[in-house]
Amino acid sequence: MKIDASLPPVPLTSVAAIAKAAEAIGFDALWISETMHDPFLPAALIAEHTQRIEFGTAIAVSFARSPTTMAHTAWDLAQASRGRFILGLGTQVKAHIQKRFGMPWPDSVVGKLREQIEAIRALWRCWQTGEKLNYRGNYYTLTLMSPFFNPGPIPYANIPIFIAGVNTGLAQLAGESADGFHVHPFHSPSYLKDVILPAIQKGLNKTQRQRSSIQISTTVFVATSPEEEAFARAQIAFYASTPSYRAVMEHHGWGEVADKLSLLVRENQWGEMANLIDAQILNTFALVTTPEELPNRLKAQYTGLTDRIGLYLPFTPGQSDRFWSTVVEGLKSGE
Repeated sequence: MKIDASLPPVPLTSVAAIAKAAEAIGFDALWISETMHDPFLPAALIAEHTQRIEFGTAIAVSFARSPTTMAHTAWDLAQASRGRFILGLGTQVKAHIQKRFGMPWPDSVVGKLREQIEAIRALWRCWQTGEKLNYRGNYYTLTLMSPFFNPGPIPYANIPIFIAGVNTGLAQLAGESADGFHVHPFHSPSYLKDVILPAIQKGLNKTQRQRSSIQISTTVFVATSPEEEAFARAQIAFYASTPSYRAVMEHHGWGEVADKLSLLVRENQWGEMANLIDAQILNTFALVTTPEELPNRLKAQYTGLTDRIGLYLPFTPGQSDRFWSTVVEGLKSGE
């Protein structure tokens, strides 16, 4: 099981130092989210300032971008990093796509993301092999690639595509089409085992692929201090209030709690939400433990369920290096 880190939302001037520190501690990958900053610009700096560590987007909002622009960016980052870049895509939710990005929401989320994956790979084949670009779908038609816009082949053309999701539709799509699946941090080991992994396997079976064809990447809420426990409660409450993620709460019989959280959002009562996350809910969706016991707890709960694991805590070197070293060394011991 690989251990990965998450880049905090920092200015570009801070990225190189964080990337070097993540590589030095021994992380296997450094993931970049799309929140306050563009997710692709830090990737170029990570490529330049590291030698071994993988890195990728977790996630880039795919419905806000053209397949062609994403294909070009990933191609350049793969070349610059000598094959260490992973293109991680996520759909976001309807309100953000329409109101934050000003883009249309599709009638089929799974259908559009499937086409984006297919279109990106069609572009890559065109550049790598000279195959004529002729992708035609319901959402995208790509038929023009003149030499002036063709970057040409690279030695690292097999760029992994990961997708992210919470529900079974995107999990099945990952099994059908993707190289990896980012499990949303708002999950439980039970939900992962009983809902997500069977959906991925269904997609694998549909396209006659093996389980080894896809990597499961899981981010986990942890709490090793009172401050982290308060943070975990707040984040769990936020995600549980989102209608798109209601299935996770329903899986555990907490649909009514999800309804109450959604009502607090509509009433703008953000400060009250964490109070609805009692100890049972907290311990279902987060690992509450000590730093010393955390690696063993992670192994106990996630061995056999995931291929890569990370914590829902941004990696900030210099502030908690001993903590991160303990986690990395503990998870890698016995390999």
